[in-house]
Amino acid sequence: MDQHIGLDVSLKDTSISVRENGKRVWRGKCPSDPKLLAELIRKRAPHAKRVVFETGPLSVWFYHALTAEGLPAICIDARHAKAALDMAANKTDANDADGLAHLAEVGFYREVRVKGFDSMLMRTLISGRRQLMKMRVQMSNQRCSGIRWWQRPCSIACCTMPSSSRSRAQVTACAPTPTSCPSTPERSPPSPRRHRQKDAGGHRRSAPTITGTADHRKPKLGNFNPALLGKF
Repeated sequence: MDQHIGLDVSLKDTSISVRENGKRVWRGKCPSDPKLLAELIRKRAPHAKRVVFETGPLSVWFYHALTAEGLPAICIDARHAKAALDMAANKTDANDADGLAHLAEVGFYREVRVKGFDSMLMRTLISGRRQLMKMRVQMSNQRCSGIRWWQRPCSIACCTMPSSSRSRAQVTACAPTPTSCPSTPERSPPSPRRHRQKDAGGHRRSAPTITGTADHRKPKLGNFNPALLGKF
């Protein structure tokens, strides 16, 4: 008797349901590997007529791998199968596999055309290249933003990022060197303060002003009169 199989494929495990004469004869789970699935299907359903699974990220791989193993693989549209699978009381992977097997048994499905394996590889390479180009643009933008942030304290005009045809040396040359940043002016030494001191009589008097170079500083008194020494 002919047997119909439904596969609910996920990234880790695949639920399997085998139906024959309107009844489920076996149900189980297997790792998502087409070779392991082919061995299990040959063991549990030697007279398989249809092996049905939905479209998804692994549908191209499963279709070509199961077809190479000699199994009648059929890929159906997931949007059309959703209406029938939602009628189940409990939404589980095992019940979805049983619903796909029931669709394969009654023939109520719409088969989709699966692209070739080479087309899938080419699409994967293009997607990877697009992702790498996006990462490269993001890194270039971050590098230019870092250069602008570093130029801001030094009051240097922001440089423009070169085109992709220019070399990395031109990008490095665009950044200013530390010597181009104006140095901070040195602070001049503070001027000496005039300290006011009190004499013996309690009157304040100005301290002598110190003038001259740093190495030779001599006290400079005001209008000094030697005749005043006799009063002290």
